[in-house]
Amino acid sequence: MIVNDRITDYINSLERSRGPLLTEIASKARKERIPVIREETASFLISLVESKRPAAILEVGTAVGYSTLLMAGAMPENCRITTIEKYEKRIPEALRNFERAGESDRITLLAGDAGEILKKLTGPYDFIFMDAAKGQYLVWLPEIMRLMVPGSMLVSDNVLQDGDIIESRYAVERRDRTIHARMREYLYELKHTDRLATSIIPIGDGVAFSVLKVPEITNVCPSSAGEKEM
Repeated sequence: MIVNDRITDYINSLERSRGPLLTEIASKARKERIPVIREETASFLISLVESKRPAAILEVGTAVGYSTLLMAGAMPENCRITTIEKYEKRIPEALRNFERAGESDRITLLAGDAGEILKKLTGPYDFIFMDAAKGQYLVWLPEIMRLMVPGSMLVSDNVLQDGDIIESRYAVERRDRTIHARMREYLYELKHTDRLATSIIPIGDGVAFSVLKVPEITNVCPSSAGEKEM
């Protein structure tokens, strides 16, 4: 764990119920080992959506729709979510969950490879949540940034890999080394891209929170500034 288990348990003990449907979806998914957002990260995500009041949300990685519905419950009435899922077996369950929650009209699920779908989207999206194949975050980043506008928020989940991100590549399992290297590159890119302001937050399995900066406005006639009338 990134954070002491006792602290995490205490934080989660303060949570209010998310309602019977969301509780059922999360419980079933965890029992079946389907990856869904951790509860402390869920609270952070909801707070960000409430704060941003977005008009359009993009989610990369639907799974069974748990995080999608968390965001739907916090977003304004006129907001819409576009969510992408590649794993065919999960798509019918996600669609059923959207229907059960009465959110089908506000959620569009696009089935297929995120890399290909992202190239076809036009956006813009003022809130983006990435929670899919961790080794692809860096690959997707240029398309993600193309779909953002100044002030857009990007939330990337599972970036600290249960703390393994700080280890040498030789200290992690051989099968995980490529993802480990790519995630390190991704975090470096987020922190060193001039157009982004990024904070890496050690909650859940690690969250990177980025905002696309507003471009600086330069004075087109600097020599005239401060000139006095004759």
